[in-house]
Order: sequence, then C-alpha cells, then structure tokens
Amino acid sequence: MVDRMTRRAVAGMMGAVLAVVLSMAPAMAQKKLNIVATTGMIADAVKQVGGDRVEVTSLMGPGVDPHTYRQTRSDIAAMTKADAVFWHGLYLEAQLEEFFHDLAKRKPVVALAETLPKDKLLGDEDNPGRNDPHVWMNPRLWKGIVEAARDQLIKLDPKGEAAFKANADKHLAEVDALATYSDKAFASVPEASRVLITAHDAFNYFGKAYGYEVMGIQGISTESEAGLKQIEDLVNVIVTKKIGAIFVESSVSDRNVKALVEGAAAKGHKVVIGGELFSDAMGAPGTYEGTYIGMIDHNATVITRALGGAAPAKGLNNKLAGS
Repeated sequence: MVDRMTRRAVAGMMGAVLAVVLSMAPAMAQKKLNIVATTGMIADAVKQVGGDRVEVTSLMGPGVDPHTYRQTRSDIAAMTKADAVFWHGLYLEAQLEEFFHDLAKRKPVVALAETLPKDKLLGDEDNPGRNDPHVWMNPRLWKGIVEAARDQLIKLDPKGEAAFKANADKHLAEVDALATYSDKAFASVPEASRVLITAHDAFNYFGKAYGYEVMGIQGISTESEAGLKQIEDLVNVIVTKKIGAIFVESSVSDRNVKALVEGAAAKGHKVVIGGELFSDAMGAPGTYEGTYIGMIDHNATVITRALGGAAPAKGLNNKLAGS
C-alpha cells in the first residue's frame, strides 16, 4: 500500500516537473541574442534588424566621443558575457582596437564599417593609409552597414533569418526615404551658401554626397588639436565667403566654434551658430533623435534651414523636437 502511494507521489512530482519544463520550452527557444555595440548608430542598426530576437547594449551614449573613449570595467564585463560584439571600425574606436582584436580570439567581434567596399571609403588626410570612419553621414552608404548587421545576425541565429531579412528590408526603405528627403532639402540651399563649417571633420561623406564644401576646425579624429592659425584661416574663409551660419556638435566642445564667431565679429562680419549637429553620437535614448533616422533627419533639417534652404521645422517624419 505504502509502495503504491510512493509510486503515485513520484509520478505526480515527475508530471509536475515535466509540465514546468514544457511551459518553459517556448521561452528557452526564444532566448534573445545578447549583443554589445559600441556607438549608438551601430546599436540602432542592430536593434532595427534584430527586432525582438536581440537584446542590445550600447557602450557609448549621447555626447560621448568614440575617438577618445576607453573601455570601463563594466564594459569589459558586458562584452565578456555577450554572444557577440559589434563595433564600427575604420579606427573610429581607436582606443578600443587592441582590446577588440584580443576579444575576437574568443567570440564573434565584428567591425561593420570594414565590410564596406574600399572604393566607397574616403581617406584621412591627417593619417595616410587610414580611412575616414564617418560613413553614417551618407544614408545611402549606411545601408551597407544595415545589410552587414543583417548578415552577421543570420550567422549568429540562423533560425531568425526570415525575421532579420524582413526587418532589414523595412529599415532600408526608411533609410531610402531619409536619403530622398536629404537630397531635396540640401538641393534647396543656394549654391553660394553650400559651405558647412563644424567643430571637426565628421561631415566629409555628407559633403561628397551632396556637393557641399566641408571644413572642420579639428581633424577627422577629435584627438587632433586646432591651432591658432587654423582658427584664423577659417575666420578669413567665413568673412570672404560671407558665410552666415556655422555649427557646433553634440559630442565636441563648442569652444573653437565660438572663437570663429568672435573672430569674424572682430573683422566686421556677423556669423551665427546655426544649431547643434549630431556628429559622432546620437540623441538621447527613447527620443526620435536617439535613432539613426532621427539623427540624420535632425542634421539635414538644421543645416538646410540655417543655410537658407527649405525644410519643414519638424523634419521628414514630423517628429523633430525642434530645429
């Protein structure tokens, strides 16, 4: 009698355990990929493509300069636990390169921008042999980053291939719409005003794509310092070309830009700060400007309006906080 009761109890317990395991199976099957990305732009591309099959952590938030960023202990812990690490490459995260090459011996570590065709990349005049990393300034070139993110996620999670391709197609269509909007907006600026002066040389891909003359106070990397002669030369350009607006950047000090305004004023020419642009970092998480689409929409709208072109104040999707 006791043995029979014991067998029934054990059978009941096994049934309960089996029920719990079966109930957990769907959740276990849908375990998200744990991805760490360096910049907000890379993180956004992975999120857009990965959808609900990925959990993405971005190391660098708003206002953070990737050229000078160094990994923290918490960064190292996060990357060690991650299924994969996605970084930009092209020497953007200069201080992290050695760490990434070492980490790549133990897990997937992918430099997405280094998958782009070499003939699409611009050089770095200050560092021969290197490329300008700021490819996100041209939406059509950024599509290659989105496609690279898609391909890498498929390798990591083959079962998610259909979802990754569908998500990528949707986002690529959004990037196409952004590129078309930018074409129209920048073309509306009078030709004589198509000069963009910013805190550092982050906008060369923009200049090539839209036919603008681009000048940065600092070089392609913010580690380069602007000398007094460089400031003076740019002041002379502003006065000679009668430039009406120059721009500060969210991730770079505005000190040198203000020096240009003061220098031009000393020569009898008024130039204003036309707005703050997102160069090496996006806006705050959870905002429209905290997405790649919102970041570039903001830049296109602010530049266009400040230089005398026509663009709606709220931008392409009527979502900008203000410009």
